[in-house]
Amino acid sequence: MHDELLTPEEARALIQAASGRAPTGVRNRALVAVMYRSGLRPGEALALAVEDLDAEAGTVRVPARKGGSRRTTGVDATTRRLIAAWIARRVQRGIDPSAPLFCTLAGEPLKAAYVRELLPRLARRAAIAKRVHPLALRYANAAELAEEGVPAPVIDRHLGVAPVGAARRYRRPVGEQEVAAAIAAREWSL
Repeated sequence: MHDELLTPEEARALIQAASGRAPTGVRNRALVAVMYRSGLRPGEALALAVEDLDAEAGTVRVPARKGGSRRTTGVDATTRRLIAAWIARRVQRGIDPSAPLFCTLAGEPLKAAYVRELLPRLARRAAIAKRVHPLALRYANAAELAEEGVPAPVIDRHLGVAPVGAARRYRRPVGEQEVAAAIAAREWSL
């Protein structure tokens, strides 16, 4: 499985494979960055509203999924800049502010199938030979956090997963503010 994980360089190349000028490319850069750097599932990223992002605090409120509850995690400065570029394009194009954060140029919701088709296309452009799928970004995020020494309870809370078995009893509770601060403070560049 480790040879299937995207490296940080591959994840950056994937993001850079989307156009930095075309409106859909600007959107796709921000979308892929959010999935990669904030560990969001495709459905979570596509369900985000503009107001779910608090750029000043470096947080994103992740919508509830599959009977779960909402959670808040962090968004680093580089990802916030990519999102800001997309939001500026949305405003230029007159996209309704109530449209999902990541929407079509007509303000319609994007479908998960779009993301499933987008990532392999970007991977080919970036000359990434391994299979690239939406959860690959989430797995890369988790692996990088673990390699950086982020404690498992913080990673679990960040990703919105519950520890299983006996681990539940031995893990200290982690607050959303601690998670958001840890994720928002991470640095990277394109």
